[in-house]
Amino acid sequence: MTDALKETVGRYGIWSAALRADDPSRSGELAEAVAELEELGYGAVWLGGNTSARDAAPLIEATSRIVVGTSIQSIWEHEPAATAASFADLDSAHPGRFALGLGVSHAKLAEQYRRPYSALVSYLDALDEAGHPADRRLLAALGPKTIDLARDRAAGSIPYLVTADHTATSRERLGDAPLLAPELKVVLESDPARARTLARDYLAMYLALPNYTNNFLRNGFTEDDVANGGSDRLVDAVFAWGDETRIRTRVEEFHKAGADHVALQIVDGGTRTSLPREAWRKLASLLA
Repeated sequence: MTDALKETVGRYGIWSAALRADDPSRSGELAEAVAELEELGYGAVWLGGNTSARDAAPLIEATSRIVVGTSIQSIWEHEPAATAASFADLDSAHPGRFALGLGVSHAKLAEQYRRPYSALVSYLDALDEAGHPADRRLLAALGPKTIDLARDRAAGSIPYLVTADHTATSRERLGDAPLLAPELKVVLESDPARARTLARDYLAMYLALPNYTNNFLRNGFTEDDVANGGSDRLVDAVFAWGDETRIRTRVEEFHKAGADHVALQIVDGGTRTSLPREAWRKLASLLA
C-alpha cells in the first residue's frame, strides 16, 4: 500500500490548519478551496492540529483524487478502537483517500502526556488489535526511536518542523520503502528582514515546545539557535523564503535529502483560519 500512497500523494502537498472544518458555516468555502488545490495539482492536503477522520471526510467528499491526511491526530485525544473504526468507515467510502497521521503531541497541550514513546507503542498495539492495518498509518516521527517505529509499524513518517538534514537522517533510518513526507514552511517574500520577521513570528509558539527544541539540539543546533525567536541559521533551515528560484531550490533540497513528498505550509502573517489561496496558486506555479 505504501507504493500506492507515494504515487497518489505525489511530490507536493499543502499543510494547513485553516482547512479544518470546525465551523459548519465555512464548509462551502473549505470545499471550494480543497477542490482548487486538487485542480492545481497538489497530491495531498494535511490538516494541521489535532484532527481526525471527521475533519477529513468533508474535504474528501468535495474532491475526487486528492489525499487528505491528519497532521496530526493526537494519541491522547482519540481512543484507538474509535480511530480504527472511523478510518475503516471513511476508507470504505473513499478507498485510499484518507491518510491517518498519528503523533504524541506535546506536554503543554495534553494533560495525559506521560512516557510518550511507550504510550505510542501501546496505541499502535491497540490499533493492531482493532484490525487497523499498519501500512495505512503514518507517524509524526522526530527522534530516532519514533522514526524506527514509523519504519517497522507504519507506512512511514510525516515529521513537522524539520530540516533537510533531519530528512536525510530519517531516510537513512527508514530505508527506501516507507513514505517520508516532511512539512516545510514557505514565506513568499524576497526581502530577508521581512521574510525572517514573518518566520520568527510564526516560529515563536513552536520554540516553547521541548519536543521541537530538543530535536533541533539533537540535530546540530545550539541553545543560542533556539533562543530569542530563533537564529538566522535556524530560520533559514526550517523555512523556504525568497524569490521563486530560491524557494524552488529549498524545496528540492528536501527531495534530494530523501523526501518522497513535501507538505508545504504558507506562512504570511495571516490568521489560523485564513486560506492563502493566491499563495497556493503561486506556489503551484513555481513548482510546476
